Amino acid sequence: RERLVHAGLYKTNSPGYYYLVQLAFVSVPVFSGWLVYRMGFISFQMALILGLVMGIGGVVAPGLWLDFCKAGRQTKIRRSIPDALDVIIICVEAGLSLSAAITRVARELSSMHPLLAAELRIVHRQVQIGKTNGEALKAFGERFDLMELRSLASVVVQSEKFGSSIASALRVHSESLRKKRMQAAEEKAQKSAVWILLPTVVFIFPALFVVILGPAAYDIMDLMKNMEK
Repeated sequence: RERLVHAGLYKTNSPGYYYLVQLAFVSVPVFSGWLVYRMGFISFQMALILGLVMGIGGVVAPGLWLDFCKAGRQTKIRRSIPDALDVIIICVEAGLSLSAAITRVARELSSMHPLLAAELRIVHRQVQIGKTNGEALKAFGERFDLMELRSLASVVVQSEKFGSSIASALRVHSESLRKKRMQAAEEKAQKSAVWILLPTVVFIFPALFVVILGPAAYDIMDLMKNMEK
């Protein structure tokens, strides 16, 4: 259930649908292997092996899809959080409460960051039903399993507990998130050199070897034929 929430499937019937899809991914390959065996195209041992392999793949594939969805959601939120914090800080310094600032940010950033805007609306609804801002943001972090959101919730909880300036705390947190995002971008830039080297080795070097060594290999083969004569 937690993995479904992390992938963005919040409905109560999502686990049932997930197990149904997983059952279909397992039963259809097994049934197909049995049907092909009954039709006489393959042996029983081969049908059993194919059924087991494809059945195991059917069990693993939905989980991999959930992980893929989770990673995509985390990337979108990680990129949008610093921008949202900047707008929240401006709203709080202008005199709005944190809850009102969150609502304003959800409305202003709905076109640029729709996922973040939808999640902030959920945060606002949870505040309306009785949760504190820190508790609602903590639930926000749990839905994404993201350390940046958990640390944001901790900052808000500490500010509410000790009565410190929420705008100052959010500004410091926003700057730290921007530094982390810059460091992540620099890390990807450093790794890009390695990824560029792979196609060079696989595709360009063999062609160069053929062009450079091809004539020499042809001359050697011609020389060996003349020596045999």
